[in-house]
Amino acid sequence: MNKKVLNLENLTLLSIILGVIFGYFFKDLALNLKVIGDIYIALLKMLIIPLVFASIFIAILGLKSSDDLKSIGLKSFIYYLSTTSLAVILGLIVVNIFDPGSNMQLPQDISSDIQPKDVNINDFLLSFIPSNIFYAFANGQILPIIFFAIMFAIATMYIQKDKKETLYNFFDSINDSMMVLAKWIINLTPIGVFFLIAYTIAKNGIDPLINLYSYVLTVLFALFLHAVVTLGAILYFITKIDPITYFTKIKEALMVSFSTASSSATLPVSIEVAKTNANVDKKVAGFVLPLGATINMDGTALYESIAVMFIANISGVELTFAQQVTIFVTATFASIGAAGIPGAGLIMMTMILESVGLPVEYIALIIAVDRFLDMFRTSINVWGDLIGAKVVDTLVFRKTKI
Repeated sequence: MNKKVLNLENLTLLSIILGVIFGYFFKDLALNLKVIGDIYIALLKMLIIPLVFASIFIAILGLKSSDDLKSIGLKSFIYYLSTTSLAVILGLIVVNIFDPGSNMQLPQDISSDIQPKDVNINDFLLSFIPSNIFYAFANGQILPIIFFAIMFAIATMYIQKDKKETLYNFFDSINDSMMVLAKWIINLTPIGVFFLIAYTIAKNGIDPLINLYSYVLTVLFALFLHAVVTLGAILYFITKIDPITYFTKIKEALMVSFSTASSSATLPVSIEVAKTNANVDKKVAGFVLPLGATINMDGTALYESIAVMFIANISGVELTFAQQVTIFVTATFASIGAAGIPGAGLIMMTMILESVGLPVEYIALIIAVDRFLDMFRTSINVWGDLIGAKVVDTLVFRKTKI
């Protein structure tokens, strides 16, 4: 049989259909076999800490000197963190306005045992700084781990060159290994999805799956606003370049990102169109775009904030403002560690759900439309990367022409 027919996306779609049928007609067996889906979720969660730590560390240490950190690096980080933060804020605003999933809450006996984690602002601020980093690693406390990774990477820039290269190579190897492992686990998605969706249908019925239209429309609307309004305004006001004109110059990269749903796979095309068509300096393109493919995931962060709020809605859980702040911070920094491969956002999704105490297994519901939405959010990721390259190029070299 043609390999294209048996690709991961088609197999996952088939597993969703078969999982719905299996869960509907064989409820007891589907409930008993949930452990297989739990194993898949556990494998995803297993990657979170090493993947996030290593990717953040090498992204920062990839800067060749403190001067690069202060000029190109600092401007890039400010841009990426700003646009990702704006994306998450926009996602939370849109999802609170449209409230998708509020009309499809799970039965009371299902949602009543869900206890979201309460968040105190003072404790939340203190939670960034680990008093014991090994305790944070052992307990999966992602925010202090991210804080430590950033500080550790910056400190490493100031040690002897050979020692710095040793640490960089070590964590770069870890990151590469985690990427391979992530691909292996993501290849198990059809199996994990089959048993998770079967369990969900067996326990909750088929209505939640049918009513996903409100979730899909909310995500697409928010992505459109971020791409056109937020990123378009940033491009125009900083570089004085018309977003439509810029789009026509780099559209080839966006087409590749849409078809592959992979920032990493699109990276060579992005670098080429940035240098050749958008007149971005070679040094800027060579640093900003690979960094962006690693840490700049506007579309992913926006999508995850909406997805978590959607899962809260169908769980019958009302998240407080402080808990939504937790979603904002976790989604923003989680996107930094999101690997640039299709479906990797699911790995980060488990971390965000756990940060506010929501059930991870409900990811099975949104996986049904994840691949479709992944193409759009990846295109937004790459659009943001390419705008970032031009913005940094303008700020460093004062070039405003394409």
